[in-house]
Amino acid sequence: MTSLDLTHRHHAHIDRRLRTDPIIWLGSTRPDGRPHLVPVWFLWDGSTVLVFSLPETQKVRNLRHNPHAILALNADDQGYDIVLLEGQASFVNDPTIRGTMPAFVEKYAGLSRRWAVNDWATKFSVPIRITPTRVIGWITRPEVPAERTTLRF
Repeated sequence: MTSLDLTHRHHAHIDRRLRTDPIIWLGSTRPDGRPHLVPVWFLWDGSTVLVFSLPETQKVRNLRHNPHAILALNADDQGYDIVLLEGQASFVNDPTIRGTMPAFVEKYAGLSRRWAVNDWATKFSVPIRITPTRVIGWITRPEVPAERTTLRF
């Protein structure tokens, strides 16, 4: 994926939300074709989304069967400021991925009990990286002129 152009105010707004929003919704498809949607904690590194999962979850089974995924940030209270990412999921087998655990735990330290990095890594042992192929943003807020942004990679 090519990175967002952070000199463009709407791209910068999308990037800021991806770095700071606590929840993103992960949509996948069950092997029988039914949709599956769950809220997940995540890290955005500027070009990919990283999720850590328990090993035996429906999302893991779904993404192993079909790697197509969609991610959505919550809208604001008026139903605006929507960000969607379509992409491909891959399971990360690189042991250095554990180096991102402190950043992940730090992001969520205020939202849960203080988990030790090793405890988190043991429990949520399946790292999933979603590489966006398309980003769509409907950004309508008083401080941001209305615009729909669509990026394809």
